[in-house]
Amino acid sequence: MHRLFVAIRPPSHVRDALLDLMGGISGARWQDDDQLHLTLRFVGEVDRHRAEDIHAALGSIHHPPFELAVSGLGIFDKRGVPTTAWAGVAPPEPVHTLHKKVDQAIARVGIEPDRRAFHPHITLARLGRSSGPSDGFLAGSGTVRGEPFPVDSFSLYESRLTPEGAVYTELESYPLA
Repeated sequence: MHRLFVAIRPPSHVRDALLDLMGGISGARWQDDDQLHLTLRFVGEVDRHRAEDIHAALGSIHHPPFELAVSGLGIFDKRGVPTTAWAGVAPPEPVHTLHKKVDQAIARVGIEPDRRAFHPHITLARLGRSSGPSDGFLAGSGTVRGEPFPVDSFSLYESRLTPEGAVYTELESYPLA
């Protein structure tokens, strides 16, 4: 079985800037450079044949290249308990459009569409009940604005869960044109 997701990988200078933003929440499990990406669609566990079908479907997507910039910080929560520290991106419209195309392509191979609201972001940390307050992390959120970077591809990744955390492997890259 393969645990798959589809994502955009920011260039190294953007990832370096994101790594510099990490801090200010005690007990947070901060992502490392290899884990920084913008998820377009989490697929989940699939067998080899379904993974091949997903690869073929993603290869049929047509979408023009676009630019994004890191913009703002935030915290997701579940029922008032913080779960994730993230960096936003702007403008969100091209990412929303690409997300819809990815979701439709994956649905064509028989995987249910994602029913959750899509909020384009790059996860910076996982938080738990033992994590400290996020005020220090969010203090400069309004001033977090990165330089635009080109998005000219997206990728299919496999995620392997280990005791040390998730390990992501890029399986295929799909150019935007």
